[in-house]
Amino acid sequence: MQNNLLETPIEYLKGVGPQRGELLRKELGIHKYGDLINLFPNRYIDRTRYYKVNELVPSNSEVQIVGKIIHVKTVEFGKGKKRLSSTFIDDTGEIEIVWFQGIKWIRESLKINVPYVIFGKTNHFNGQYSMPHPEMELLEDHKASLRSAMQPVYPSTEKLANKGISNKVINKIMQQLFVETHALFVETLPGYLLEELQFIPKNAALFNIHFPKSQELLAKAQYRLKFEELFFIQLQLISKNLIRKHKIKGHAFENVGYYFNEFYNNHLPFDLTNAQKKVLKEIRNDLGNPAQMNRLLQGDVGSGKTIVALMSMLLAIDNGFQACIMAPTEILANQHFNGISELAEPLGINIKLLTGSTKTADRRIIHEELENGTLHIIVGTHALLEDKVQFKNLGLAIIDEQHRFGVEQRSKLWKKNDIPPHVLVMTATPIPRTLAMSLYGDLDISVIDELPPGRKPIQTVHRYDSNRLKVWKFIRDEIEKGRQIYIVYPLIQESETLDYKDLMDGYEGISRDFPLPKYSVSMVHGKMKPAEKDAEMKRFSEGKTNIMVATTVIEVGVNVPNASVMIIESAERFGLSQLHQLRGRVGRGAEQSYCILMTGHKLSSDSKTRLETMCKTNDGFEIAEVDLKLRGPGDIMGTQQSGVLNLQIADLVKDKDILQMARHYAIKLLKEDPSMTKPEHQKLREVFIELGKKKNIWNYIS
Repeated sequence: MQNNLLETPIEYLKGVGPQRGELLRKELGIHKYGDLINLFPNRYIDRTRYYKVNELVPSNSEVQIVGKIIHVKTVEFGKGKKRLSSTFIDDTGEIEIVWFQGIKWIRESLKINVPYVIFGKTNHFNGQYSMPHPEMELLEDHKASLRSAMQPVYPSTEKLANKGISNKVINKIMQQLFVETHALFVETLPGYLLEELQFIPKNAALFNIHFPKSQELLAKAQYRLKFEELFFIQLQLISKNLIRKHKIKGHAFENVGYYFNEFYNNHLPFDLTNAQKKVLKEIRNDLGNPAQMNRLLQGDVGSGKTIVALMSMLLAIDNGFQACIMAPTEILANQHFNGISELAEPLGINIKLLTGSTKTADRRIIHEELENGTLHIIVGTHALLEDKVQFKNLGLAIIDEQHRFGVEQRSKLWKKNDIPPHVLVMTATPIPRTLAMSLYGDLDISVIDELPPGRKPIQTVHRYDSNRLKVWKFIRDEIEKGRQIYIVYPLIQESETLDYKDLMDGYEGISRDFPLPKYSVSMVHGKMKPAEKDAEMKRFSEGKTNIMVATTVIEVGVNVPNASVMIIESAERFGLSQLHQLRGRVGRGAEQSYCILMTGHKLSSDSKTRLETMCKTNDGFEIAEVDLKLRGPGDIMGTQQSGVLNLQIADLVKDKDILQMARHYAIKLLKEDPSMTKPEHQKLREVFIELGKKKNIWNYIS
């Protein structure tokens, strides 16, 4: 019965009506009873405690005091302005209550020498406390009212406040909702889970999230509702993964053949790290199954993802299939092509590169060889998605930096075969575990979490502009040793002219301080034509220039092992993940490398945290966790991908333990009852099916 009632349009609730209903719909997305019940408070005002006047301390929190008014007067101040002032006492002292509006009406309604409860923020001036415009209630009314001691504060908007839908009003209609529904809500979690996790029932949880009787009951309600929200998201993601493994057929690569073994035994340039071995094993297991692999490979800059990618592609070739690797930019595609060609040269396999700049004659050959199967590996950019590009039998598709490609673009690649290829997605952007579990929860995840031996950790320091002379001396010393230097300027999207000016001023200053013929300086920025950029990059990577001055265009995919110093100007303007990516441009060779973060003296506390984190650790995952705390999930993945994370009550940063627990129980449940058909899962299944139809989980969890 209850669920039907929750479908009732919100305007039918007593106290709402058509006008307020329209506002609630537009401003808060509340269309029906069920939406209102799931409008959870942002915070609570604790009215369990009564203060004495002598316990007050200067602070901006709200307090409530029991006492009485002994004296009222009207005071004139300024030009024709008046305020109403009264003396309020309890048995420990006195406080002034003041009103600046509605003076006449308030004066008439005040009762002298009768016990009141007053509630509000206090001001402290010259040793005297005052409380402007408090909420006031006669003590006997206060004792009789059904209000909970913890008062909820609901999300609101300026428009709602202006139209008189205050927190008090929302509170009132929420009470009305509980009266009309008799607070009978259908239990959505199976009984054995409630018992095992000692959760309070659904009714109690919803009642106590809106009208908590105590801190303890509020905590229990929040815990249960957070678990539920995350549990249903995880059920969705994991079942998607299971369905794919059962339904989407893939090619089983049964042979570990000549190419893989020959490379592994005779041509590996260095021993694989344990992390690389572990990841390869996971990939080999996936590829050996007749279900499509969908794996996310995370590894910090320089952790050796390319070799893992190549070995996975060799498995495809051993089984008679072709492989492709798709990168978001030409620079990156070129780098993959060069790296893979060099590694695979002794094996005599056919590898080609296809980008926007590939000449027409070369394209023809590539198309032909792809279709007749003589081309084993193709490396490319978006150009691989063109309809003209047809494979004989694509068995493995590797996508680098996947968040730069749209979903439709990727699905184009799948459709080039009757049976979809196995998919390996690689990223050098470490994703915090909690985010990975929620955003990529339907992919299997592998992590390369150690760097190859012989790599020295990059030393990172923070220097103020006033230390610039010392920094310049350090650069000269490094250039003397034959090293090369990057100097990066921030890009402020809003103002290209300003960026350009900053960069040009910087370039001119550096050219003066490092003059020809002893030094040679390159420059790269967004306004240059691609060919000019590539030429400058090439000069630098061939060692013809000592210093590369650039905007952030060098962030991805430049590999110059001889560059040992990265200087980041105005480092406080960069985000953490960007700083970490830029730092990863050095430290590619065997020499000690350095990253110097330059800033002015004025820094916000977030900027300080970012700089301290960079100086303290080289671990991309640790950095990503701090980044998540500072920025929140939506920002990290870019808004288009944070749709999954439209969470109503859970918080991925604060509730990661609950998320892990929810994932654990979701996996367990789906292992034992994949189709959720057992009698104890009947309600859960109904909710789950509804969930598949709608975007917002909470509409039907009630």
